[in-house]
Amino acid sequence: MNLFRKKSITDLIKETGQKNAALKKELGAFDLSMLGIGAIIGTGIFVLTGVAAAEHAGPALILSFILSGLACVFAALCYAEFASTVPVSGSAYTYSYATFGELIAWILGWDLILEYGLASSAVASGWSGYFQGLLAGFGIHFPKALTSAYDPANGTFVDVPAILIVLLITFLLTQGVKKSAKFNSIIVIVKLAVILLFIAVGAWYVKPTNWTPFMPFGFSGVATGAATVFFAYIGFDAVSTAAEEVRNPQRNMPIGIIASLLVSTILYIIVSGILTGIVPYQNLDVKNPVAFALNYIHQDWVAGFISVGAIAGITTVLLVMIYGQTRLFYAISRDGLLPKIFSKIDKKKQTPIVNSWITAFLVSIFAGFVPLSKLAELTNIGTLFAFMTVSVGILYLRKTKDAPKTGFKVPFVPWIPILSFLFSGYLVLQLPALTWISFFTWLVIGLFVYFGYGRKHSTLNQPLQQIRKIG
Repeated sequence: MNLFRKKSITDLIKETGQKNAALKKELGAFDLSMLGIGAIIGTGIFVLTGVAAAEHAGPALILSFILSGLACVFAALCYAEFASTVPVSGSAYTYSYATFGELIAWILGWDLILEYGLASSAVASGWSGYFQGLLAGFGIHFPKALTSAYDPANGTFVDVPAILIVLLITFLLTQGVKKSAKFNSIIVIVKLAVILLFIAVGAWYVKPTNWTPFMPFGFSGVATGAATVFFAYIGFDAVSTAAEEVRNPQRNMPIGIIASLLVSTILYIIVSGILTGIVPYQNLDVKNPVAFALNYIHQDWVAGFISVGAIAGITTVLLVMIYGQTRLFYAISRDGLLPKIFSKIDKKKQTPIVNSWITAFLVSIFAGFVPLSKLAELTNIGTLFAFMTVSVGILYLRKTKDAPKTGFKVPFVPWIPILSFLFSGYLVLQLPALTWISFFTWLVIGLFVYFGYGRKHSTLNQPLQQIRKIG
């Protein structure tokens, strides 16, 4: 049996029009840009900036964000061409099906399941921490046993707020993609306003002396910082999972992907510069560095707004991550590599409702019971692996005869895809050995699932089965 059999781009696009499994096309360029910003600006700007500055990069955190941003810009151009050429749910998984074949597509899809699943769970845990902190300010406290993941030594057994936010976001997603996108846009505007408030207030308290030494840990520290803050950028590829629900995807998908990444990168660079200019980098190793910086300069009233903005920011990240996970399950299931229950569409809402609640259940288990403090690197390696595959995929796509000639095209091929591959490859090499071991363990489990279920039930295998029956 051919493990590298491909789906033609024509067939992939035809499948999106099937009456029983069609998603509703309701999103425009603005909706996509806001989804991207909603996914990118959140945990990275409100949490990771402090750790990366204090432990790795110092004031050169600005360079770390530029390095990560460059890797993402090159990858984003590649994603934009694929999303414009193959406007089908599934992101890098679907693109690989058209260029590299089924086995590689499955490996990448299994990799993305890990990325979205762990990211959703980690973000839900982070949201729980900020939310409980906000409630504590009003004198409201959850029983300790219900405040964090399972850790009997500390008296905690389940993170109830994390589970509740996952269920709430899933309920919203099942009401239709347009309603979800409107909610996301409102919350994104709130958090952008809060970030601009921080910039407007904080800029007056910057002391250039805090920027020296600029690179206290050398360039290796900058590179490690870039690999750390890369977690902040993983959301933009979630935009490509919305392809089947977009009006005029050839135009709107590239706009949504590139615009959201550029806006987010510019804000990251400005905020990190002001942050390290206000507070000596050695003091930034805290969970809420932006609010901490405002307390440091005695602007406590703004720090309160920052807490609200952080909760809003993390909420939209969670929404887009869970959304991306459900659409990934949907695409893989439609190809037969996962059970068909994941690609069942509700006729009224035109969303995969059963799929959404299964996803919510799985994410809730991890968010509620499993401590995820050290799993950001595992999410990062999955994302970088996807970026590298999509970058190489562009070179194959240009040689594919049935690829549409219209739509967005990556400039300066093959140099942009090669740079994308090299930047992502450099960052992935900065991750610790334990991350690599965990990643390959997950991929081995995925191969067992594929050879035990997916290969047999693949839709590409159905014509062969029918021929055997006739014979």
